[in-house]
Amino acid sequence: MDDPAAPGPAGPPANGNGNGNGNGNGKGKPGAPKGREAFRSQRRESEGSVDCPTLEFEYGDADGHAAELSELYSYTENLEFTTNRRCFEEDFRTQVQDTKEWLELEEDAQKTYVMGLLDRLEVVSREQRLKVARAVLYLAQGTFGECDSEVDVLHWSRYNCFLLYQMGTFSAFLELLHMEIDNSQASSSALRKPAVSIADSTELRVLLSVMYLMVENIRLEREIDSCGWRTARETFRTELSFSTHNEEPFALLLFSMVTKFCSGLAPHFPIKKVLLLLWKVVMFTLGGFEHLQALKIQKRAELGLPPLAEDSIQVVKSMRAASPPSYTLDLGESQLAPPPSKLRGRRGSRRQLLTKQDSLDIYNERDLFKTEEPATEEEEESAADGERALDGELDLLEQDPLVPPPPSQTPLSTDRVAFPKGLPWAPKVRDTDTLVGLPRPIHESVKTLKQHKYISIADIQIKNEEDLEKCPMSLGEEVVPETPCEILYQGMLYSLPQYMIALLKILLAAAPTSKAKTDSINILADVLPEEMPITVLQSMKLGIDVNRHKEIIVKSISALLLLLLKHFKLNHIYQFEYVSQHLVFANCIPLILKFFNQNILSYITAKNSISVLDYPCCTIQDLPELTTESLEAGDNSQFCWRNLFSCINLLRLLNKLTKWKHSRTMMLVVFKSAPILKRALKVKQAMLQLYVLKLLKIQTKYLGRQWRKSNMKTMSAIYQKVRHRMNDDWAYGNDIDARPWDFQAEECTLRANIEAFNSRRYDKPQDSEFSPVDNCLQSVLGQRLDLPEDFHYSYELWLEREVFSQPICWEELLQNH
Repeated sequence: MDDPAAPGPAGPPANGNGNGNGNGNGKGKPGAPKGREAFRSQRRESEGSVDCPTLEFEYGDADGHAAELSELYSYTENLEFTTNRRCFEEDFRTQVQDTKEWLELEEDAQKTYVMGLLDRLEVVSREQRLKVARAVLYLAQGTFGECDSEVDVLHWSRYNCFLLYQMGTFSAFLELLHMEIDNSQASSSALRKPAVSIADSTELRVLLSVMYLMVENIRLEREIDSCGWRTARETFRTELSFSTHNEEPFALLLFSMVTKFCSGLAPHFPIKKVLLLLWKVVMFTLGGFEHLQALKIQKRAELGLPPLAEDSIQVVKSMRAASPPSYTLDLGESQLAPPPSKLRGRRGSRRQLLTKQDSLDIYNERDLFKTEEPATEEEEESAADGERALDGELDLLEQDPLVPPPPSQTPLSTDRVAFPKGLPWAPKVRDTDTLVGLPRPIHESVKTLKQHKYISIADIQIKNEEDLEKCPMSLGEEVVPETPCEILYQGMLYSLPQYMIALLKILLAAAPTSKAKTDSINILADVLPEEMPITVLQSMKLGIDVNRHKEIIVKSISALLLLLLKHFKLNHIYQFEYVSQHLVFANCIPLILKFFNQNILSYITAKNSISVLDYPCCTIQDLPELTTESLEAGDNSQFCWRNLFSCINLLRLLNKLTKWKHSRTMMLVVFKSAPILKRALKVKQAMLQLYVLKLLKIQTKYLGRQWRKSNMKTMSAIYQKVRHRMNDDWAYGNDIDARPWDFQAEECTLRANIEAFNSRRYDKPQDSEFSPVDNCLQSVLGQRLDLPEDFHYSYELWLEREVFSQPICWEELLQNH
């Protein structure tokens, strides 16, 4: 699993708040009293004093329209809004004779002017071409100089983007983007500079901004859209999804930009804009979460499977957040259980005590975690062992003592409890061939048990794949629908490991727990100004801008990876497993755990924004003079939407990677993820808590009976919020030594199945094994082949990818012949 190219996250700042300003290094001798006391004091200050209210957060494909547009621009770019406006007005005055403004023109006149702009894009002069591109960007930004409000700016931005697309602007900018990607002079210039700044990516930023605005505005569906706009949207979706002439799907071009950036060959690429555009293109072409649910229902119907009992996201929206664990007690005072003599004196309430401790049907709705104890000395040492395991095995984490959440202070309390009115999820059963783990009475109810059996689409796909491998002749040729998801997977297939490693490298560099390293990639090229700040106020503004820039990168990567996994899983389970395995091999699991090894509540409530500088607000009013107070004010929301969105996406991603995978679940156990995950329960948001509890559930039987006994409130929360599997022994099983952690064997078996699937479907022509072979050279060369009509369009691209780009081992060829 150690990939030499795989990223490895650096350790967190010692103060645990993710800003890198801590003075402690957390590298003292394990078990040293001074280091432990300092850590406990620090934990009390950073977590014990924070009381998180319930966060009113609605999960979705993306944030609001204005917020998604504003995140395209860094605050350093704000001066360019004026430049774009000036370039448009200069060109507009020379081309339109009367004194009308853009919004006063008839639609035909507007189309005529846009056609003229596209003609002027083809000039040889690079400087003149940039001015015309800025004029187009001003149109895509909503011609804000003629608007009176933010609503007007957003309205005309959408109107202009549809107009620009209908006139062929996207195709014209795509050609310019190809030219800039292949511009070796710009790459060489950036490589020679000691520090790359925003000035090195001016042309690319203008092109990507226009394309992003067009994708985001056209992607947005509204009931008032005209038939022409609806038709244009579907045409645009098809254009981005499928190959046209010699062009590959647009998403593959953006993936190639990501890998080129991470390889160090193009450090000037504005990677935030590339990632945002890539995420939105994938969402637009493949579909968001609601479309995924509709596709899943449709596919289950086609396979003859019963309909889904519920929509997971809709169920989560109706759930309430649980109260977080309490960290206000001194973690240094270990409160031990009462001696046996005192327990023997409580015979009168023995039945109630056993019921409270052992039955998972009891749920204290007032506070799930309020009676949990502080951590014991043994648990603290166990957590430190987990840190050392991460350090030694993956070289990912620097030592930073982890204190597991406190176990139950009074596990035998007789507080009054309330039974839940109903569980949110319909129960499922995966296996009805065995009754292991079920109580005796259920042996008489096998028929009822089978009625709850859940057969997934993946189960059918795996069975079909096994049949195709066994009986290729009798089953015939497999018919593979050419869906956008299938076409994207085919295009990504041979470079997919590089794509995943590149995305994780960028995610590592943007994580708040990462420290700057000399060999890490620079993701700040499109946010750093040419001249560094010279005043404290300028430094504060740039600091906010940099933090915001990193948060947006984390948001885009987490959402992109989650969308890819969900779509590939629905398209075919082995496509999903192929992507998942390369993420695991690239150390994605410890990277996500490292991300959560911080004060996650502080990250979610961070205020790295300056509302007066956000688009479109900054375009319709004169920018006020910034002061320290205005910079620190931020907005009035109780949390940062993008950061909470990112955290939920990363937790969902971690669930996708580890679900039903014993070896990967053991990675969570070995890396001591339970204390890290339990601290995330401090965030009172139902969806985030659900995915944390899911990750805790899958490893409870490996944590031991003592852990479950000390964390009964967490166990109750799992029981009340997470779906039940009727024959799952998560609550009472003890598999600590029952099964060996044979990571390599399990992953190798899965990899063999994946390679067999990819080889059968993509590597060879159908029926090639059973066709006679013609060994006569003259006969083979004399055969007439029927080539597709568009072969001459893609021939050069095929030669470049399959012939010229493939390394040839001449020594091996000579030895074999």
